[in-house]
Amino acid sequence: MADSDATYTTILHDDQGPIARLTLNRPDKRNPIGPATCGELVHALARIKAARETRVVVLTGAGTVFSAGGDLAAMQSQSQEGVPPASLVELFVTMHELGKPIIAMVNGHALAGGLGLMVACDLVVASDAATFGTTEISVGLWPMMITAEITRSVGRKRALEMMLTGAKMTAAEALAAGLVNRVVPAAELEGETLKLASQIAARSPAAIALGLKAFYRSQDMEFEPQLRYLQAELSRVLALEDAAEGIAAFLGKRPPVWKGK
Repeated sequence: MADSDATYTTILHDDQGPIARLTLNRPDKRNPIGPATCGELVHALARIKAARETRVVVLTGAGTVFSAGGDLAAMQSQSQEGVPPASLVELFVTMHELGKPIIAMVNGHALAGGLGLMVACDLVVASDAATFGTTEISVGLWPMMITAEITRSVGRKRALEMMLTGAKMTAAEALAAGLVNRVVPAAELEGETLKLASQIAARSPAAIALGLKAFYRSQDMEFEPQLRYLQAELSRVLALEDAAEGIAAFLGKRPPVWKGK
């Protein structure tokens, strides 16, 4: 279990009832993603996973940028307070195995590795002033690690155009490409994101945990094996106490009271 007394130097971790907020907190450097930040996010997500009261995570960036990409100046850096560094591999796997939805609240640039982190989130709400892009090619690099995330959200032709040109996209273009779920006016970003988070937090956490696991684990299976896997997972959902409660509440025309199991 993650050390609950750990101090973070690159992120902020705040709990707001059932909604936890993680904030990339190096606005002076445009919130870069490096080993220290990945390590602190992995650590914080472990704490969130263990917290029964937390049902949804909102991930955002401090200042006017979500994240402008990889920390090119400190790829081998260590967290100063003892939290071990981590790679994008560890971070993305941790995110997809959390069992609780992560909503990216994109307040500004989401570029390169920052775009990958955004797409690794389950849902994305973006400001209409935000910009997006895989800009690595402009400095002679290629978005290797984040390819795994982008190609699961965007079609091949669009993904390759993004990667080959490094061109930035508007929020409207990102919405049309399937990179984000919703685009809202900048002044409404926080309110709309928390509204969505609250809506999800009111659903069965047990059903969501099983559903997210099935969604990510089945996405690369062939058709018939995927159906058989999902059939088995459906049986697990139907056996939940929350499923019995949900059905009883529906029939009784009352709000459900979730037990989370």
